Amino acid sequence: MDVLNSLRLLSVLLTSQLLSLSNGTGPSASLECPIEITPDRMVVRYQSRGLRPAICTLTPADYTHLKEMYWQVGQGDTTDGMSWFADTDRDWDPRPVCIATFSVIGTCQKPLNFTLYKTPDSVSIRPVVGSSSAVEQREFQLQCDITSVAPAANVAVRWYRGNETFEPLRRGPLRVTGCQPENDTTCDPRDVRSPLNVSSTISITLNRTDDGAEFSCEAQLDLGPEGPLPPPNMMSSPFNVTVYYKPVINTTKLPKTIPVFRGYPEELVCEAEGQPAPKIQWLYSSDVVPRESGDTLFVSDAGVYNCSASNQVDSIYHEVNVILKEDYLPLIAGFVAVTVVAISIVFLFIYSIYYKNTKMRRYSLKNPKVDTPSSNVAHNGCDMQFPMTKLS
Repeated sequence: MDVLNSLRLLSVLLTSQLLSLSNGTGPSASLECPIEITPDRMVVRYQSRGLRPAICTLTPADYTHLKEMYWQVGQGDTTDGMSWFADTDRDWDPRPVCIATFSVIGTCQKPLNFTLYKTPDSVSIRPVVGSSSAVEQREFQLQCDITSVAPAANVAVRWYRGNETFEPLRRGPLRVTGCQPENDTTCDPRDVRSPLNVSSTISITLNRTDDGAEFSCEAQLDLGPEGPLPPPNMMSSPFNVTVYYKPVINTTKLPKTIPVFRGYPEELVCEAEGQPAPKIQWLYSSDVVPRESGDTLFVSDAGVYNCSASNQVDSIYHEVNVILKEDYLPLIAGFVAVTVVAISIVFLFIYSIYYKNTKMRRYSLKNPKVDTPSSNVAHNGCDMQFPMTKLS
């Protein structure tokens, strides 16, 4: 009795297995389905022409038990035959499947991995908020807009500063723009295979050395080894960034303490670098209203002078202490001149007295005394007897 029950149970199990195979729903149906698709993956460019079809065959090539073979596309449209031709104008998500029915194993199927791709109509770069001006050491966001690209899930974005990349090639997350969901569809790039407008955003922090730098972005379609090599890409036009930064005063030309000689005005030069160009104002310690004098100020009074440089970013100040000094050079020169004149007068006076006492005498040639010894006069190095009479 037990043996009979066991045989009945085994018979039921075998019948159930055969029924599942005949319907193509059993676990071994997919493993033993003899369908082969050539090629097993197709990557096709939008609106390309002259494509070869995808061909559905059997392996091994035994068509004895084949009842029918056809292609099913989309929501149930069928195409008889072994070949399927893609419509490169509209087959964004056809999901083609080759289906075959056999007399023994029933119906089985195999999908074709198909991708219809489209390069972007345009790639552009712009700031996320506001103008093209950034502020130093503040976050600045750039957005790369990619128009009408498919499939958007395969888009990768690379960022450039000049000719050098400053961000690696990144895939996602991309933000979809201008998408209107219909029926059961969504605007998720991972689900939508038709052309989408997408954008990628990056946050950067700039400094004054980046002023005038050019930024650009590149969109690349990475379609795998079956896709075109190198991958199709498109570069945006360069975007010029202006970096605003606070002023910096050149203190080498404007020390903190400056001496000024009385009667000789001194030039104070306040130079500042900044973006936008800073406005220079001077404020004297006794002033109420700043002096609109530009970067140059002539001073002749002692006191504290404050140079202010300001722009849209910030303001900076630099104090200069002007010390008034007397110029003693004219006094010294006058004293020296008076001294020289006085010495000259004294010298001339002494010399005149000396000359009068030693060199100047009065003599008479009347009644000469020839034998007077003191009457010798030197003449050309020789003594001559020349008689004279002393008058005084």
